[in-house]
Amino acid sequence: MPDLTATTHEPELDPVDAREYQALCSISRTVDILGPRWNFQIIREALAGITRFADFREMLGVSPDILSARLSSLVDAGVLERRKYHAPGERARDEYVLTQAGRELDIVISALRDWGDRHAPGEFGPISRRIRRSDETPVHVAYVDDAGREVPSEDVVALPVESTPAVRFYARRRELVERAAATR
Repeated sequence: MPDLTATTHEPELDPVDAREYQALCSISRTVDILGPRWNFQIIREALAGITRFADFREMLGVSPDILSARLSSLVDAGVLERRKYHAPGERARDEYVLTQAGRELDIVISALRDWGDRHAPGEFGPISRRIRRSDETPVHVAYVDDAGREVPSEDVVALPVESTPAVRFYARRRELVERAAATR
């Protein structure tokens, strides 16, 4: 007679420390900086050349307190730099200029825009397009190898840097993916 008290459980895999993994993950750290509401829109406008508080406010329709807090957080994170400017007949004010790190977000914003154009289109469809300045050839965001050739995203895989603690987390992820695949 079979033992009815015995249960079958999947073997226990070593759990990961999610907090440690999140601290190691550059995506998590980036989302901590860019994730709060309005930050992506502020960066979008800064990439388009907006630098002044009143101009950000006009373009975004955000309250002054929130805008001030978001600009300060982006300055603290090294995405924007606060600089003084003095318009004729007015008091000196701050403007917010992208740092090199901020300018490097252009590709990230473009990738988000491409995704949104495809998967969350507005009533009128895409409202902008990206082109090469020199000849107006359309461009898009893509993975590119060291030789400059485009690589399809399904041919790209993220691997851990061997000398980091991330190796353990990548191994655990692989175990979880393989376990799920085995039950399909």
